[in-house]
Amino acid sequence: MIDIKKYKHIYFIGIGGISMSGIALILKKWNYTVSGSDRTASSQTDWLEKNGIKVNLEQIADNITNNLDLIVYTAAIPSDNPELVEARRLGIDCVERGEFLGELTKLFKDTIGVSGTHGKTSTTSMLSLAFVEAGLDPSIQVGAVLKELDGNYRVGNSDYFVIEACEYHDSYLSFKQRSAIVLNIDDDHLDYFRNIDNVKRSFDKYVSLLPADGFLVTNRDDERCYDLRNHTKAKFITVGKNENADWYYKNVTFDDDGYPSFDAYHNNKFIDRVTLRVMGTHNVFNCLCCIALCDAYGISIDCVKKAVLKFHGAARRLEYKGLFNGARVFDDYGHHPTEIKATVEGMKHMKYNKSWVIFEAHTFSRLVAHLKEFANSLKTFDNIIVMDIYAAREVNTFNISEEDVVNELKALNKNAIHISDYDEIVRYLKERVQKDDIILTLGAGNVTKIASKLTK
Repeated sequence: MIDIKKYKHIYFIGIGGISMSGIALILKKWNYTVSGSDRTASSQTDWLEKNGIKVNLEQIADNITNNLDLIVYTAAIPSDNPELVEARRLGIDCVERGEFLGELTKLFKDTIGVSGTHGKTSTTSMLSLAFVEAGLDPSIQVGAVLKELDGNYRVGNSDYFVIEACEYHDSYLSFKQRSAIVLNIDDDHLDYFRNIDNVKRSFDKYVSLLPADGFLVTNRDDERCYDLRNHTKAKFITVGKNENADWYYKNVTFDDDGYPSFDAYHNNKFIDRVTLRVMGTHNVFNCLCCIALCDAYGISIDCVKKAVLKFHGAARRLEYKGLFNGARVFDDYGHHPTEIKATVEGMKHMKYNKSWVIFEAHTFSRLVAHLKEFANSLKTFDNIIVMDIYAAREVNTFNISEEDVVNELKALNKNAIHISDYDEIVRYLKERVQKDDIILTLGAGNVTKIASKLTK
């Protein structure tokens, strides 16, 4: 446990990460001296530099000096990282990102976490904008850049702190929250959790930390989520597709752009019709979770309706990037088969000719665990390009390769090809993509750079 108030100069190892950069910017707004490092330049490191935060793009021991009070590092930083080793040698306090964010939550009387294996960022975004619309002046930390915030954070002047609460490495167990949304519980991050039973136990612990005067909004249609009622003192509120949930939706329709509208019901009573500016039935569910939590906090559905109409999606969540050869290009962060299926479902209400996907698997362990599921989630695309696997924090000790993905897809009679070089991918598409086709870059790593190349 640390006392944030006693530090003056805080250094972030891995500052370019979407969560780390948001935390760093919040601290900068609070007049801390903030600096950090990352392995490569990115739009986030550029943004940090523009906001007066020095970023070292080489992680070496010389970056760590005696004028630093505290080192914050991500869970992906190995123990032999030169900066971390030097900080410990100098006796500088060091803390992992999740624990540090947990200390931030203790500075607020009412922290609300949005958790679950999928959908956290979009739901956190909608909830945050609803609290802003209601005039509650929240502080916000979200896992993507929001155009409505001009960033991935907001510093408010109230007791409310709305955050994206990630389960990886049990980070969210360090948070002090009054309320939470748990969207779903799926078998992801198995490099850490090993199996779904451990994932479920982690969420059980998470909701057990909520106080009796708090609220827990969760998924009635997910049995693992519904079981959370047995592990929490908070008021239990369910959201789902039919009348067995406290809040449920009916009569979903889609306009020509694929945007849904739906009827919201509470305790079998029609409340209002809601229209979104993001695609997919999964976002209908995400929005209804937001409505349920806002209702518990006394925020009217009119405020929520206004807020979600302003929300055009977080960065890299089926984000429209522009045109290429007359085809629309979208970019999406989906890196688990369940997320890809939700993205595909969102796209099916759009009008287009042929579909193209450039897929980048994220981590070897995830690909090994879900190889067949990935192939099945991708099979609805007409044409599939498989990029090199994004290693992230891992070494390939799993005997898995891109060709395994291609072979699984070919076994499903799909047109799939592996291409490594970015420029070659662009040339390949240039020769084949036609007007009114649709292109999706898909994955949590570098595949987003392809979308930028196509639409520059």
